[in-house]
Amino acid sequence: MTAAIGFAPDEIDTSAPTRAARLKWVVVVNEELPPGLAANAAICAAAATAPNIAGLLGEGAEDADGFFHQGLPWAGCTVLVADAATLRTIRAKAAAHEQTFVADMPAAAQQTRVYDEYRASVALSRAEEIEYYAVSVVGPRNKVDRIIGHLPLLG
Repeated sequence: MTAAIGFAPDEIDTSAPTRAARLKWVVVVNEELPPGLAANAAICAAAATAPNIAGLLGEGAEDADGFFHQGLPWAGCTVLVADAATLRTIRAKAAAHEQTFVADMPAAAQQTRVYDEYRASVALSRAEEIEYYAVSVVGPRNKVDRIIGHLPLLG
């Protein structure tokens, strides 16, 4: 079980640049995916991340016409790409660190249309057999930088 990762209320500073935030959030996507599947994988990994990180989302905003816009990640989120082997390594390194949160999207999630079938597929797979389409990592900036290295942005 992952220890609680997040921002304390007193360290949330929405007036500061994202690089000033103590925690860094990256989503790394399999570089071999076509754009639609890559976007889906990144969104699914992000959806699994956001509710698990305290203070990650900023307050919502109301526009001049009175319409409300939900809060976004005030500390930012960088979307990067890597090959399948690097994704597996990133996930393993992130999972091994107590101070990092990791959420992933295995390929099985896009290869099934029924959630219970996805879960059954994962349950039958050994960890080293799982192919990842995206991995989301949140943790101390220096630790995340060491885990991901110098990966390119999703282009």
